[in-house]
Amino acid sequence: MKIIFATGNKGKLREAQEILGSGYELATPADFGIFEDIEETGETLKENSLIKAQYLWDRTHLPCFADDTGLEVDALDGAPGVHTARYAALVAESEGRSTEGKDHNFSANMDTLLEKIAEKGPCAARTARFHSVVTLIVDGEPHYFDGVLEGSIAHEKAGCGGFGYDPVFVACEYPDRTVAEIPEETKNAISHRGKALRAMAAYLKENE
Repeated sequence: MKIIFATGNKGKLREAQEILGSGYELATPADFGIFEDIEETGETLKENSLIKAQYLWDRTHLPCFADDTGLEVDALDGAPGVHTARYAALVAESEGRSTEGKDHNFSANMDTLLEKIAEKGPCAARTARFHSVVTLIVDGEPHYFDGVLEGSIAHEKAGCGGFGYDPVFVACEYPDRTVAEIPEETKNAISHRGKALRAMAAYLKENE
């Protein structure tokens, strides 16, 4: 079965293929001549995930899925959440500062996150979670799968593996290091996206 995954990220594509197994052939939007960025205008992870999957379905009418992920920090009332990828730029904009070089810049995002938590004081709740929502569309019908990785925000960056906020996120399963300091295979075994993808894989196998 061929399924389109709304990503151009080779790491995410490899992870999804390993989870789905050899019975499924993953394709990317580029394989179908779709190169444009899909505008994410939703107010929730679920809405953005659906927007991306629906765009692919409307263009190809082939089974497809998309994911959206947010980092939710308790000290920041769930922020950055749906704005995870653009956090530094949005904070700078809201404070009347320049956003140059900050949009989709995860180094700047992490710096801003650490600053905002520090502003809450030394007793600020650093508990946090990565939350992924995967939307699968088959025969025009959307199906949703969630995955959560619980943890906390470190006081400083550490590690050079992974991507995004991994250098400041400490998973509950590995409390002595950041996610950027654990091997990729270990991270994939506990990851939020991996959990959502495994739930999707189970659904697909049950409904073959």
